[in-house]
Amino acid sequence: MPLKCFPLRSPVRECVHYGLASQQGIGDSPFGKQDAYVKLEPLGEGSYATVYRGFSNIDSHLDCELTYQRVALKEIRLQEEEGAPFTAIREASLLKELKHSNIVTLHDIVHTRETLTFVFEYVNTDLSQYMEKHPGGLDHRNVRLFLFQLLRGLSYCHKRRVLHRDVKPQNLLISDCGELKLADFGLARAKSVPSHTYSHEVVTLWYRPPDVLLGSTEYSTSLDMWGVGCIFVEMVTGMPTFPGIRDTYDQLDKIFKLLGTPTEETWPGCTHYPGYKPHKLGVYRPRKLGHNFPRLYDIVEGEAIANAFLQLNPDKRIGAEEALHHNYFAQLPKKLYELPDDDSEAKN
Repeated sequence: MPLKCFPLRSPVRECVHYGLASQQGIGDSPFGKQDAYVKLEPLGEGSYATVYRGFSNIDSHLDCELTYQRVALKEIRLQEEEGAPFTAIREASLLKELKHSNIVTLHDIVHTRETLTFVFEYVNTDLSQYMEKHPGGLDHRNVRLFLFQLLRGLSYCHKRRVLHRDVKPQNLLISDCGELKLADFGLARAKSVPSHTYSHEVVTLWYRPPDVLLGSTEYSTSLDMWGVGCIFVEMVTGMPTFPGIRDTYDQLDKIFKLLGTPTEETWPGCTHYPGYKPHKLGVYRPRKLGHNFPRLYDIVEGEAIANAFLQLNPDKRIGAEEALHHNYFAQLPKKLYELPDDDSEAKN
């Protein structure tokens, strides 16, 4: 599958200041104004926002890439007394700084009395929907390209000390030309102080790492890398890697049945986590990932890179930048490593 794409890099980023143009005296600029965008049918709804398909109603004389373009409109409902949800403010502030071809582009923000609308580049599907349309596992070449792009986006975030904290297929957008983009930074955090603690109620259960499931609040970039491993195996097999169905301990049981129940010898410090309760944890020996997921054996270095991601001990989990140089990617063209951050154009 070609990686040749056309990321929407708009001058909006530099000249509009995210929807504040009309307040900053930029003449008749349409940015930040509700009538600059036409809202069409809803694409999905969350607890505090609805995403719509739409298009920009911006006149072509402005010579902007956003002119008459399809867009995704994330409309956040405002409570009169509470104002904008903190997650929305955090998402906007982070995306303002994250400019990468494998991270969804935030073009504009429109603020009215009732709503706060984020104007994103339009991407037609996500990895979850893509896998539903290709049951039984994806073509190995596509898996490799999707994983490479996911790691590029995360490496860029992690170098800037930003944790996504909700890496899952629904938050990985796939364009019609095969470009993957990290989206939904509502749970993301900028980790400025290494000893800072965070909530353990992050990451959708199936993609939540064992250290967080056990109650750790002192996690780092390794949090995202466990989710990458789960997604990699899911792309290969077509099935969720650890599909817990009840609660945290059911999720841990799914993980430990395959990777073994940790002890102080195999994972120093694990028994001190608040969620480490022996009477609730089954005792299992570790098994090879390939025994549970034989399709990993069909891919050169497939089991090896899966193992590198799916380490119980977060200190042993491979990082995004290191993973980009794993032998699993040896078949990719070297020029992919030379791409600038705002470009993913290549041919394979």
